[in-house]
Amino acid sequence: MMSTAPWPPADWCRAFLLWFLDMTLCRMSAEVIHQVEEALDEDEKETLLFLCRDVTADAVPPNVRELLDVLSEQGKLSVVDLAELLYRVRRFDLLKRILKMDKAAVEAHLHRHPHLVSDYRVLMTEIGEDLEKSDVSSLIFLMRDYMGRGKIAKDKSFLDLVIELEKLNLVAPDQLDLLEKCLKNIHRIDLKTKIQKYKQAAQGVERNYTNGFQASLPNLNLKDFSYNLLFQNGRNKDQRLVERLGIPRAVKTSIQESAAFMPQHPPEERYRMQSKPLGICLIIDCTGNNVEALQNTFASLGYEVQPCSARRVDDVIRTLGQVACMPQHRDYDSFVCVLVSRGCSQSEFGVDENHSGFPLHGIRRMFTGDSCPSLIGKPKLFFIQNYVVSEGRREDSSLLEVDGPAVNTVEAKAPQPRPSMVHREADFFWSLCTADVSLLARSPGSRSMYLQFLSQKLGRERNRPLLDLHVELNSKVYDWNSRAPAKEKYHVWLQHTLRKQLILSHQ
Repeated sequence: MMSTAPWPPADWCRAFLLWFLDMTLCRMSAEVIHQVEEALDEDEKETLLFLCRDVTADAVPPNVRELLDVLSEQGKLSVVDLAELLYRVRRFDLLKRILKMDKAAVEAHLHRHPHLVSDYRVLMTEIGEDLEKSDVSSLIFLMRDYMGRGKIAKDKSFLDLVIELEKLNLVAPDQLDLLEKCLKNIHRIDLKTKIQKYKQAAQGVERNYTNGFQASLPNLNLKDFSYNLLFQNGRNKDQRLVERLGIPRAVKTSIQESAAFMPQHPPEERYRMQSKPLGICLIIDCTGNNVEALQNTFASLGYEVQPCSARRVDDVIRTLGQVACMPQHRDYDSFVCVLVSRGCSQSEFGVDENHSGFPLHGIRRMFTGDSCPSLIGKPKLFFIQNYVVSEGRREDSSLLEVDGPAVNTVEAKAPQPRPSMVHREADFFWSLCTADVSLLARSPGSRSMYLQFLSQKLGRERNRPLLDLHVELNSKVYDWNSRAPAKEKYHVWLQHTLRKQLILSHQ
């Protein structure tokens, strides 16, 4: 007779990891992509391309077939991801016919889990659906004062207009005043009110993240969160934008046009940092870099450092899964992960350059509130150095897959998250640095300049807020890039959903 005793924690962790890989890493078949692409009309295709502009930040595919194929290759098109896209364009018939899901199941999933598409993109498509052709024509005319004459043809859609405004830094997730003003001028107060509600919801999330599960904030996630930061190592052409965002002139940093804003008034409340140790610091080095200084830095800050070296991608996934399930997190106040690997802009593949790798967003998902409940409400810090291998140097190979039964409904295999007033994507700090892989061959065993600057900042100025230190780190990287050849430049991106001030020292 089969035992009905509950699984021991180790078995539960293994089962959850298998479920997680099955749901998030399986590639969508070409047959399904073809069926979806053939069934959509031109307006639906335009909407789908607009909704996913932030998801494929490194490139904008020219058509829906290539878009879905790119998302599949990047590990961003699981069954539930495709279900969300079909839901957004209201093709409930395709949900049922192709994915064997219904509208209610998708809505239930979206209510509890992070979304592929941002609130901002959804808002713009909803506004576009509610506008008459005459309204769009009036908006295009009014925008001539800001865009110049002839910038966009009169017969273009509202989404085309939004894309042009985004390119000029006139519209962004945190920058909707101009659109509000123009909607008021054409007497569409209903749509102006919709924008105001979106802005109020975003402010509510920033000031009180504990309301993250409310229905008014269904799309909260790390990629779209209202005060994500995305730094690039170069000067912004529009310095007025930098000044408006409150970045000091002395800091040589810029913000990508599509990035969300930096809050001008950071929260005064601090994260608790009193446990001894402060938490586990997992350092995984797949490249042979000299990370000894970084290990010493985090040890001096009060972390239990656990170094791992020369790992293949399956070893990295196994290690991360095991660490995410460690019961010690309950007694610690934070968690740190440092990963040094070969990879591409969206994934890491350890020491095996012929492996298409593990999606970086999959690493983050292992530590969300429902996957790692012992870290709910605690800061989870990721510092990733990815040495990018050009696509031309790699062989074709599929993303890591795990055998398992097909998932026909959203709820089929998902474990139930534990109740919590803190959103599952809260309290993440995600710093990603990319550099050319040739740096490894040129200087075997050398230290990443990014990690070297990070170690110096944390070691010397540990009593300052981490966000401030990272802005200054970005400035140092910019200075380095201004003198370095193209193949020796570093590119740093920062995203975070911190709700409080974070200082990495005992308080």
